[in-house]
Amino acid sequence: MPIFSRIVFGAVRWASRKGLREEREVVGGVAEEELDNAEDLENEMRMAARMEGIRGETYAYWYLRCAGYVFIARNFSPRAAKGEIDLIGYDGETLAFIEVRTRTVREGDLSGLPELSVTTDKQRLVVRTAQRFLGERHVKECPCRFDVVAIDNYEGEPPKLRLHKDAFSPHIDHW
Repeated sequence: MPIFSRIVFGAVRWASRKGLREEREVVGGVAEEELDNAEDLENEMRMAARMEGIRGETYAYWYLRCAGYVFIARNFSPRAAKGEIDLIGYDGETLAFIEVRTRTVREGDLSGLPELSVTTDKQRLVVRTAQRFLGERHVKECPCRFDVVAIDNYEGEPPKLRLHKDAFSPHIDHW
């Protein structure tokens, strides 16, 4: 399986050689298909960000497969509860709950690292969602950890990925 993962990751990496965000044709500062109002522009930007996130998760998935992770779930959302975990898989004997954060870096951009956007509130939500996953899937006792994959998406370049294993600890009662 590692050979297959390496081949697919090679294809994903090649496809993302110019970044994870689709380029839009811009003429005279206005997109080719003109947007009617601010709401359309906002929806367009939200959709572009969502697509970039999906591409980032796919990139991270294949990167981690090459690193030996065996995935059992993607985009897990518990029934009737808030929260989502991007990737869940085994790294050896350890079950890893993985949050993927992608950001586009533009020239002169001084915004923070994407991994810093995993706030304490987000960590609590991920831990609660992980607890629900373990309960719903009847996972037996096993070591668990929380990883964060940070992806810097530079325009016109392949993305740069950082894996933070055991990025945070569960600090909620009853873990």
